[in-house]
Amino acid sequence: MSLIKCTSILALASLLTVRSFGQTLTAAAAADLQAVMPELVEQYQKQSGKTVQVVYGSSGNFYQQIQNGAPFDVFFSANLDYAKKLEAAGLAEPGSLYEYATGKIVLWVAKDSTADLKDGLRALESASVRKISIANPEHAPYGQAAVAAMQKAGVYEQVKAKLVLGENISQAASFVVSGAADAGIVALSLALSPNMKDKGRYAEVPADSYPAIEQGCVIVKTSKKKDDARAFLEFMKSGAAAELMKRYGFGVPAAKTP
Repeated sequence: MSLIKCTSILALASLLTVRSFGQTLTAAAAADLQAVMPELVEQYQKQSGKTVQVVYGSSGNFYQQIQNGAPFDVFFSANLDYAKKLEAAGLAEPGSLYEYATGKIVLWVAKDSTADLKDGLRALESASVRKISIANPEHAPYGQAAVAAMQKAGVYEQVKAKLVLGENISQAASFVVSGAADAGIVALSLALSPNMKDKGRYAEVPADSYPAIEQGCVIVKTSKKKDDARAFLEFMKSGAAAELMKRYGFGVPAAKTP
């Protein structure tokens, strides 16, 4: 079991206890935010004095959990559609939907890999690339983007037998960092994270080769801390938050940058 999946399970198990004291805002966050969100939360907590607990995982899984009553206050999805669907179903606080970022994907390999990244996704056809990690396209937006990009590059049919699926984009990244896969199509935000940036090299996948990874957040309708949730979302719209997001490779709404 991956660290992020284990952490998600443990955190979910503790949420009801935490919420019973009414002291902590709880956020479900897409796995591509794992590197930047701790810095965002740290800034927000210093500024506001409020505590935020974050659980990371697959946007599709969180969408299902919220439909089933999971006790989150805020949901940061890597797929805008999941946030919109919650709003349409009456499971999100009216007016809270916000498109906070656009994600990007990269082809990542370890430093000692012989794969030539100048070939782009064609490098995946190399005999030296025996396993390729991507997030599960059944429920992870980054996995869907990876499949679309491989199809656009004309390599999907040739390499699909090599695919190793992570539960979310963070687990997919961990597969290639650990050597369990020879290459991975991962989030740029994770490639720029301290855990990955010095361990390999990457090439950005052309943005026009996959559907835009538009990311949206909402306040969960059942939240008991809606005022705190609104305050945190307002912070996410700030120039300081936008600069942090850009540092980790996200596109941010132009109107919200300084």
